[in-house]
Amino acid sequence: QVQLVESGGGLVQAGGSLRLSCVASGTTFSIETMGWSRQAPGKTRDLVASISSGGSTNYADSVKGRFTIARDNAKNTVYLQMNSLKPEDTAVYYCYIRNYYSRMYWGQGTQVTVSS
Repeated sequence: QVQLVESGGGLVQAGGSLRLSCVASGTTFSIETMGWSRQAPGKTRDLVASISSGGSTNYADSVKGRFTIARDNAKNTVYLQMNSLKPEDTAVYYCYIRNYYSRMYWGQGTQVTVSS
């Protein structure tokens, strides 16, 4: 079992920045991929960014060049630095991990609201 706790969401004006953090606990030795997804009201939950245990990253086209994902394996933590935020980035952001057995775990979500 892996437990995930997110922090760092909030309200920000368009053009501003936020950094999300997600700390994993439990059976962390088996974590392969860490990432973030988001879900806006009435929409599906979509991948935002992910990072593998080897450091390979993947981003949704809508956030490339604005968001940066990073992980600290010693702290079992994944970060999402979000710059140049837009109102369309408003959503609940969920941290997730996928372990080497392809099982996924999700955090409880943190709200990000970008005002215009």
